[in-house]
Amino acid sequence: MLKTIFKAHHLNASHIDLAGNEGIGRYIFLPGSDGRAQALAKHFENVTIKHHERGHHLYLGTLTHDGKTIDVAATSSGMGCASMEIILHELYNLGAKRFLRVGTAGTLQPSLIHVGSLINAQASVRDEGTTRDYAPIELPAIASLEFATSILVAAEKLNMGHHIHTGIVHCKSSLYARELAAGPRANENQAYLNILAQSGVLGTEMETAALFIQTQLYNYQLMQQGDKPEHRVLAGAILAVIGGMNEWDDASKIDPAISSSIELALETVKILATQEQVS
Repeated sequence: MLKTIFKAHHLNASHIDLAGNEGIGRYIFLPGSDGRAQALAKHFENVTIKHHERGHHLYLGTLTHDGKTIDVAATSSGMGCASMEIILHELYNLGAKRFLRVGTAGTLQPSLIHVGSLINAQASVRDEGTTRDYAPIELPAIASLEFATSILVAAEKLNMGHHIHTGIVHCKSSLYARELAAGPRANENQAYLNILAQSGVLGTEMETAALFIQTQLYNYQLMQQGDKPEHRVLAGAILAVIGGMNEWDDASKIDPAISSSIELALETVKILATQEQVS
């Protein structure tokens, strides 16, 4: 019996598009917006754009590092875990196994982490509904060690070590209610965020829980299938801090932070890809 070929419904892509890197597949950059996907793709060589009517355009290309070619791609995950879940599911089932979110967050530690800073997300508080459809809430959502450490190595290489904070982030379903105190549960939501802040959570965003939980489950699937260890799924997240404590919409800090997150993401993939090619 022939295995059914997976067809994506929200991306204009095939298994051939996502293949590369000697069986690992392309390294995928996952910003929340198409604008950031375009900004990432400006650094690619040999760019091909696969348009889709839903706006999740796929930018295929390569990076060159130490004389070696790295197959990469960028596409928007959209906003929130519900959208991330769809795009990630389609990318994985088309053969992708390396995912780096290049996103934004609000600070929960304003005395330490200011607008313009970067966060290397090690894990995510699952304060959203999408991942509950996959796994019980007690299961932690954790980034891959390989990505988390590569981000730190890249930050040091780019002299961003003083600029980046590594730790846990909060992932929510609602921006305006949960974070910005809209609606009748404003006091309750603010109290919850205060608890997270006092527990050491660094920032708040909307996609990492799905990214981390799904990739953990994909790894179980691959393990059951007896896939090679080097073909397991890896995921990480770099977040530019763009808000918190009345610092919203300060373009003088936000735009450089987003540019830095893109630079750091590109260097991270180069470092990780080089390590994997050597091993």
